[in-house]
Amino acid sequence: MTGTSVVLAVAAGGAIGAVARWLIERGTIGLLDAEPVATLLVNIVGCLLIGVLVARVLGGALRWPLARPFLGVGVLGGFTTFSAYSADAVVLARDASPVVAGAYLVGTLALCLAAVWIGGRLGRVRGVSA
Repeated sequence: MTGTSVVLAVAAGGAIGAVARWLIERGTIGLLDAEPVATLLVNIVGCLLIGVLVARVLGGALRWPLARPFLGVGVLGGFTTFSAYSADAVVLARDASPVVAGAYLVGTLALCLAAVWIGGRLGRVRGVSA
């Protein structure tokens, strides 16, 4: 595995993840406040999938050497976004209220941590693949 192949894997995966995130954001237009809903959704799904991926890689079930760079760093790195989460919280604090912003921050963190844990559990089950 060369450095070039890793860079290409990350780039290809990042393009896929970023487009998937954009499609979800476009699909949530009209639902409450679209940006926080899309960000919450992609971060929970991304955390679930990273949990599955880590469990599969560490458990030896996923032996492709580019799995982590392509899927973890690329696809899921391009898909999820901490910066949008943070920006959404600032906008909610300004436009809604600090209580709503705080609930969004704490709720997203709790749901994403739970999603990583559940994904890790799913990744350890035989027959479940990332």
